[in-house]
Amino acid sequence: MVLLTFNILDIEAKTKTNAQITGDDRLKITVDNTKAILRILDIHDTKATFFIEVSIVEKLHHLIKAISTRGHEIAFYNKNSSLQEIEAVKKNIEECFGKQIRGIRQKDVKLPQENLKLLEFNYVSNIDNANILFPFKRLKRDTEITEEDGLSIVPESISPYSQLPYNDFVFQILPMKYYQNMVFETLKNDEFVLIYLNSWQFTDFKTYPFDIPFYRSFSSGKKMEDKLNALLTWINEKEMATSRMKDYIF
Repeated sequence: MVLLTFNILDIEAKTKTNAQITGDDRLKITVDNTKAILRILDIHDTKATFFIEVSIVEKLHHLIKAISTRGHEIAFYNKNSSLQEIEAVKKNIEECFGKQIRGIRQKDVKLPQENLKLLEFNYVSNIDNANILFPFKRLKRDTEITEEDGLSIVPESISPYSQLPYNDFVFQILPMKYYQNMVFETLKNDEFVLIYLNSWQFTDFKTYPFDIPFYRSFSSGKKMEDKLNALLTWINEKEMATSRMKDYIF
């Protein structure tokens, strides 16, 4: 099973000298990038899970509606919000859209699992910081879903052969043929492969003057759209099953 997920969050990078991009500009870029992702998923009739960063959720009601009406799952991405903030946003979104928010993803700030359970989340999908040197380190990590404190804990997927994780950076830098082989070999060994990408990777950095490292702008924007399209084309050709996170877990 292929679990395709997207982290919807504003790009944090600073701008180049004498350039200025407002908070509203950053939000618009996030919306436009997400709409590009939705178009590609529509073409391939593929459902995914969208982890939306908590602090911008209330500004994205129209986008959330577009995601939800297409049959995708809405979940939360917690960057640095408090439990109280998450609870308030979760309650409001569930009342507005009539759907339960089951999942939450964390990275730098990881809130206690027992508290997340009290907020009626059903699963946690934590991710690690990607270090530029990680391809040279052999990674060891449990790749099975476990249950802790009443929550399903979904780990990052790792290729059992290359030992590369399926994070945003690996997808961006690897040639698609190599990435496809990695997915194929992983599914021979594991029941699922969890892939995640960030919405800001679909930004055209030639248009917007963000000051980011070359290795992060490499294959971004339209090239990321092309890579996602190529991956989904291949998945459909190979008749691989895909699923939203909540459907697979429960």
